Amino acid sequence: MKKTRMYSDVKTWNPFLGCHYECVYCKPSFQRVIANFTKLRGSDCSGCLNYTPHEHPERLKKIPSAKTIFAFGNGDIAFAKPEFVKKAIDQIRKHLERCPHKQFYFQTRQPKCLEQYLDDFPKSNVILITTLETNRDEGHNKVSKAPLPSKRYEEFKNLAWERKTVTIEPIIEFDHDIFLDWIVNINPETVWIGYNSRPKSVQLNEPSLEKTKEFIEALRKNNIVVKEKEMRESI
Repeated sequence: MKKTRMYSDVKTWNPFLGCHYECVYCKPSFQRVIANFTKLRGSDCSGCLNYTPHEHPERLKKIPSAKTIFAFGNGDIAFAKPEFVKKAIDQIRKHLERCPHKQFYFQTRQPKCLEQYLDDFPKSNVILITTLETNRDEGHNKVSKAPLPSKRYEEFKNLAWERKTVTIEPIIEFDHDIFLDWIVNINPETVWIGYNSRPKSVQLNEPSLEKTKEFIEALRKNNIVVKEKEMRESI
């Protein structure tokens, strides 16, 4: 098994966090970590404990010192109020006056929601991200309440933004040629690929490791930078 921590050189900034997409693979991993961390801090914030979308305005001016910041990294921006997102973007612009070389990630499973912020985002400093676990829509409603993969793909591809990244994690069984065309058409700076990190808690329809490696090689032949997260045999 190969494990690499995703965004290992990145710090999250969470003036907003939470999500209602209820992805089955997120509950035993990501959401559990946030709840445990909240308890360790001695906080009784019900939003953090239950992973419901909510704001922490007191954090708006506390942007971390890392070179790369994952904004709203513990949630999905699709559930944030636009007026609050714009307050966060204002803080980013002020921060960039002092630290102009920093970059900020904004990730969502509903890429269309980002359209309203494209004129506000600092163009050279913001990378937009979406997750595409597969190209297959059939059965995906059993995995997540997020928009179907095909809808996410179309929305993300059509965003008028140069800097994009795709996460294929956790990877789910896919159609090689179709999925490859999707990623090439998006033209991302980087693609992250990894398997479900909690296979004992959640079983997904995973591709074989051989198939995943062939896909990675095909992406690299198309000059796409691929970073591997957790690579193992499918279960």
